[in-house]
Amino acid sequence: MAGFGPLDLIAIAFFAAAWIGYLLAVEIGPHSRRSLNTLMNERRERWIMESVRRENRIIDTQVMNGLQNGTAFFASTSLIAIGGSLTLLQSADRVVQIFADLPFATTTTRAAWEIKVIGLAVIFAYAFFKFGWAYRLFNYCAILIGAIPPWTEADKPETIAAAREAIRMNIVAGLHFNRGQRAFFFALAYLGWFISPWLFLIATAAVLTVMWRRQFVSDSAAAVGAGRHSA
Repeated sequence: MAGFGPLDLIAIAFFAAAWIGYLLAVEIGPHSRRSLNTLMNERRERWIMESVRRENRIIDTQVMNGLQNGTAFFASTSLIAIGGSLTLLQSADRVVQIFADLPFATTTTRAAWEIKVIGLAVIFAYAFFKFGWAYRLFNYCAILIGAIPPWTEADKPETIAAAREAIRMNIVAGLHFNRGQRAFFFALAYLGWFISPWLFLIATAAVLTVMWRRQFVSDSAAAVGAGRHSA
């Protein structure tokens, strides 16, 4: 099949299963409440609820600027990565010859190389859409925070409702940002496929392990979790 062997199919299936399985574990699974993302969502809620009682909300504007600027950076990087990936299609014949001479690389065909490159471009395109949408949602969140009534009306139901809207928007924006960043991490694993399906399998397992540790057993997760227990 276009220069792909059984091990290639196993590797790409493991890659897809790892990506989907990680998403379910972090966002939906029974242990998702212990993930770093969920812990930070609780801090997002605390931050915006605290902003309701602040007379001067300059600090909240600065936080939103930081979130927007970081998202814009990754969105721009995604576009550059897409362009770089598609550029590889122009040198397919030369690359195939180079890989044929490498001692540890698997012999590939032009068709297989082009399919791999297109797959990489699709991953970066997915990341761009996620970052682009997250950037827009953070813009919406900034508007919603600006629409929260003044601190003198902090206890009114409409003020709490306005804060809840901003909280939900911020959490959804963070969700899409995290998915875009996740695509970047898995793209690193995908690069292993250009060398060998064995390296693809190993790289996918390594990236999955690193991301799982960061979400559940990292120092940062422990630090935020300690704050939850002491609250």
